[in-house]
Amino acid sequence: MRNARKKKNMSLGKDRRRKHHHWQATIYYADGDKFARVYLNKEKARHFAERQKKSPIVMRTQVRQIA
Repeated sequence: MRNARKKKNMSLGKDRRRKHHHWQATIYYADGDKFARVYLNKEKARHFAERQKKSPIVMRTQVRQIA
């Protein structure tokens, strides 16, 4: 028999909701375009946004929690 043993009952049970948060770093450019990237770590999203601000064509950046 395949997988005859029962799986260990986890504390979350059958809860299939997200188990971590998602952070979106949005970059707004001078020509009106925008670019967004999603991270699981807030610090990585913030660091990406700060790094993009160094460019002269970036007008504004935003990091927000989306889930």
